[in-house]
Order: sequence, then C-alpha cells, then structure tokens
Amino acid sequence: MQIRDLPYSDPGDPDVRSGPRFLYWLGRNQLSGQLKSLSWGLMHQCAIAGLPLVVGLAVQAVIDGSRRGLAQAGALILVLGILIAVGDTMLHRTAVTNWITAAARVQQLLARKTAELGSALTRRVAAGEVVAVSTGDVEKIGWFVEALSRFAAAATALVLICVGLVLYLPSLGVLVAIAMPVLALTVLPLLPRATRRADIQREKAGKATELASDTVAGLRVLRGIGGEELFLGRYRRASQEVREAAVGSARMWALISAIQVFLPGVLLISLVWYGAALARDGRIDVGQLVTVYSAATLMLFPLRHFEEIAMAYSFSRPSAQRAVRVLSLERSTRPSTIDAMVPEGDLYDPVTGLLAARGQFTAVVCGDPDEAGRLAERLGGHAEAETGAETGAETAPGTGPDVGKDPAAGAGTTTDDGKRTAPAPLPSVLLGGVPLDELPLDSARTAVLVQDKDPVLLSGTLRELLDVPSSGAVSPGDALDAAQCGDVLDALAQASLDTGGDPMRTRITERGRSLSGGQRQRLALARSLVTDPEALVLDEPTSAVDSHTEARVAAGIRRLRRGRTTVAFASSPLLLDLADRVVLVHGGTVVASGAHRDLLRDEPLYRAVVTRETDDDIAASAAQDELVGADASPSAEAIEEFEERA
Repeated sequence: MQIRDLPYSDPGDPDVRSGPRFLYWLGRNQLSGQLKSLSWGLMHQCAIAGLPLVVGLAVQAVIDGSRRGLAQAGALILVLGILIAVGDTMLHRTAVTNWITAAARVQQLLARKTAELGSALTRRVAAGEVVAVSTGDVEKIGWFVEALSRFAAAATALVLICVGLVLYLPSLGVLVAIAMPVLALTVLPLLPRATRRADIQREKAGKATELASDTVAGLRVLRGIGGEELFLGRYRRASQEVREAAVGSARMWALISAIQVFLPGVLLISLVWYGAALARDGRIDVGQLVTVYSAATLMLFPLRHFEEIAMAYSFSRPSAQRAVRVLSLERSTRPSTIDAMVPEGDLYDPVTGLLAARGQFTAVVCGDPDEAGRLAERLGGHAEAETGAETGAETAPGTGPDVGKDPAAGAGTTTDDGKRTAPAPLPSVLLGGVPLDELPLDSARTAVLVQDKDPVLLSGTLRELLDVPSSGAVSPGDALDAAQCGDVLDALAQASLDTGGDPMRTRITERGRSLSGGQRQRLALARSLVTDPEALVLDEPTSAVDSHTEARVAAGIRRLRRGRTTVAFASSPLLLDLADRVVLVHGGTVVASGAHRDLLRDEPLYRAVVTRETDDDIAASAAQDELVGADASPSAEAIEEFEERA
C-alpha cells in the first residue's frame, strides 16, 4: 500500500478484543510494507556493521605497510557508505509510509464506525474522546507500526553482529555477545512504571483540555455571572497537575535513557581494557581490537531502537485500547431479511403505542423532556438496546447505568451465579409494518430522519451545509423559506464581503458559533427539510425562537411536509394547534390523542403540560369544574373546598 493509493477501498474488519490484538492486526495487515522496511533496515544496519571490519583491515594495512590492502579497504568503505545512504533513505521512506497508511486505516475505521452509529456514538462515548482517538491516538498507533520494522531490523542486525564477532574473535566476541542481551533487557523492569506515569499524564491532560473547552464554550455565561476567575483558577490547578505528571513521566524516561548510556559505556571501557591487555600480550592484532571496539560502538545505535520500541508500545497500547473502545461499539440490529428499499406507511412504536399516520403532521406532548428525547431516538431507530451480555459486578439499588433509563426497558435478570444480565432488547419501531432495525442501515436512515433538540452545524459554506443526500423534491430555497431563515441569510450576507453578498457562499464557523441559538436551530431545520425523508422526527424544533417566528415556522413545516409523515415533539400551543393530530405521552405510554383544542378542553393532564399549570392550579380547576357542573348544584362543602384550594 502506497500513500498515493489512499484511502483504502476497504480498511478491513479489525480485531477489537484488546489493544495489543488491534496493534497486531494492524501490523499483520501491513505485512508487505513491514517486510520492505525490514529489508531496507537490514541493508542499512548490516552496512553499518561492516564498517568496523573494513576499518580494522585499513588499520592493519597501515601497520603492515600494504598499499594494496589500504586501497581495497578504502573501496569497501566507499561501497558501504553508498549502501548506508541508500538503505537509510529507503528505510525512512518505507517506515513513514507504514506510519501514514496505518494511521489512515485507523481513521477510516473510526469514520466508518461514526457513520454507522450516528448520534448513538456520542451517547456511549464522549465526543472529545472520539476526537482524541482520531487525532493524537492515531498518531501514536502509527508511530508504533513505523518503529516495529526498524526494531526488527536492529534486533536482527545485533544478532548477526554478535554471531560474527564470536566467529571472528572469540576472546572478545563472547564478551560482547553476553553483554548485548543484558543491555537490551535491563530497562524492562522500569517500563511498567514509565507506562503508568505516561497514562496519568495523558489522563490529566485530557481533563485539562476538557475543562478549557467547556470554559471557552461557556465564556459568555461565565462573564455574565462573574465566574471567569473561578474557572481560571480551576484551569491553573489542572494545568499544574499536568505539568507535575509530565515532569514525573519525563524523569522516568530520562532514567531509562541514562541506563542505556551508562551500561554501554561500562561495556566499552571493559572491552578496551581487556582487549588492550590481549593486544599487549600478542594474543590479538591491533586491527582486530579496533574492529571489535568499532563494532561494539556501532552496536549502541541499534540498541537505541529497543528504547524506541518500548516507548512506542507504552504510548500506543493505551491509545489502541481507546480506539478499540470506540470500534467495538455495535448498532443493535437483527439480521436483515428485507430488500434495500425505503418502506412507506404509518410510523408506529409498539412500546409506547405512539402512531404517526402516514402523510400527517403529528405532534407529541411529553411532560418529561428526557422521555421525549428517548422516544425521538427510538422513532429514528437510534436507541441502543442492551444485548443481554453478562456483567460480573452487582449494582447497588439506585445506582449504576440503569438509573434514569426508560422503565419500559426492563430490569434484567439474575443468573444462578449471582451475575446480572442486561434487559432484553425492546421491540423495534415499525414503518409501514417493517421493523427499522431489520432494515439495512442506509435504508433506515433514508426512511426516518431525527433532528435532535440541539442540532450541530458543520463548518463550511451555507451551500455545503444544505448539500445533503435528499429526494430532490425540496429545494434549498424552499427549505430556507419554510424555516423562516430570511434574517439568517441577511446576517450571513453582511458578515462576509468576499462573497459578493451571496449568503450561500458565506462560511459558517465551527458548530455555527457565530449565529444565535434560534438561527442555528432554523438552519438545521432547513437542512432536515431539504433531505425530505419519508418520516421526519423533530425534537423541539422551535424552542429557541420567539412566538411570532414560531408560528410561521410551524406553518412552513406543515406546508412543505404536506403528504409526508412528520412527528414534532413540542409543548407550544402555536405548533400544536397546527398539527393534524396531537398525542399525549405520559409514563412511557400514550394516554390521550386528538385535536389540540379538544385535548385542552377535556384532558387535565394535557392542559397542565401545555399551559404549565402547577399542582395547585390543577386542583383548583378540578374544584371549579365540580362547582359549575351542569347536573349538580354546588354544595357548601364544595364551595369551601374550592376557595381553600384557590
């Protein structure tokens, strides 16, 4: 695989059982590149290893006064120099190629998983962690893949040099052969502690970054309440903790480096002392001593690769583990037995009993905003049901991951060995009688689109924002008009002078931070309307706009979505009054449905949610209804009770 061939047509199916297994899978899938790098590395290292022998021959030729021998040694040095230059250049080229292609493979895997899970990803993994994995962690994983071939070449060269020295001069070669494994393995006991300190540093750095991001995002609010100094103090403390952790990690790696400098120095001193004694006694030639000493000196260079691979692995292992945590997430689906087609018909949730008739504008009222959000996710097929896997630890009542979940999800069961199993999967939402989780992912996303309560605008121009997969039946202009984005277009036209006043060419900043909350919400609504799905689910689509704009937006949605299934979660009377049908969901179940005004008149619970009545208001209203009943005259007790409640 070459860089010019990126991206991969298929990045493969990764081994996500553990971080080391994932690293092994990456290396195995780049076997061709690793072998190329290993070959060039062996050429480079062996050419370096040959220099001491040639230098020894040159020294001996000078001592013997042999011009021919000196010329031959010079020619060999020239050849070895060329081999070293070519080998080093190609080793660097192939190793960097392995790094980039490995990083690209991991990024493609992460992008594919993000597209597969959609909004479910950030409900299970923090968005900041996904960004960290796709940037910093990918770089560390690529570093390990790159260093692997260089380390293999260095280790092979060391073995060959040690064997060669033993055969060339056993008296000194045995000393070098025994010392090299000791030098290479001495630092191993220190690596776990160095790895732990590096992990602590990364953890504290991640928390400091998260705190800084939250502070910047909420700077306007902080200034309003005068909390800038408070958060600045928190960030100072967090940054100092990062500094202390970094210093502790650097000290450990400095100790490892010092050991790898000190011990080879001891070896060289011992080698010179012993070799000089042998040369003085005439047991070896001076040229042989120079050869062995030069070889031992040059062996310190491949020894450095042992330190590098140890550092690369210690940094890449937790990075690979974080990547595995994201890549191992799965979308809970049943095996698809349905053709890749978009079904048509009513949208029905068997858990709550919610039915959105095909082609109608259905409004859903929930007293609990969290319940509304969960139901909106279910209607889009995004809800992640548990798989029933066992968990080894028991959870105390009122704690754990099940707190706050939909009670309809079940409480799970307990096995004979005391382990808890997760709740059984909930039945899927049906579109036209077809379960969404049995549809292919592309068909499910085309069939039902969910716009979150807090939608995200991607950076780019407005034209790029609205350039989304769609049926083509709704133009961007019609969608912007229905979402009442006229003032947004004017603001964008004035914000950029280099676009000639064309708002469609104006660039929107990251997450639309240059726009107000209402403007972002309406642009996101326009994007959803352009898509024109079979069923559109909107979670509080007008919560950030004023009442006049809200009424026009609701009318625009109704007009543009005529003949299409639309579900809007809202509690605003302006929107509810325009809906074809209003459904009241309470306690995870549909309790009433009908026209807005009928429900407002006949359903006290609905009236309480829509009009924001308190418990006292509901009681007073009930007492008043009792007083003015058509078939009964008010009693003195009823009048007294009404006055007390009022």
